[in-house]
Amino acid sequence: MSLQARLAITGRVQGVGYRDWVVTTGQRLGLSGWVRNRSDGSVEALIAGDETAVGTMIEACRRGPVLARVDAVDIEPVDLDILPEGFRQLPTA
Repeated sequence: MSLQARLAITGRVQGVGYRDWVVTTGQRLGLSGWVRNRSDGSVEALIAGDETAVGTMIEACRRGPVLARVDAVDIEPVDLDILPEGFRQLPTA
């Protein structure tokens, strides 16, 4: 079964390699999606893929890379008709 979710990650998540870490982790898990900084200091990610891999990614995002401090991960299920190919970074929104 395939799942799609939009994540809003808050804490010390900009300037600590969080986006690069998300791309690497998403690719390793075989997910599709994207990640970007938000102008409010948060990070936003769209992840899509196998149910187990999406769950693993959400748990990983709650921890983040070594230099990050994740305060919260808000999860919103989404149902997109067109899914991104691969996993990449987008410009800040």
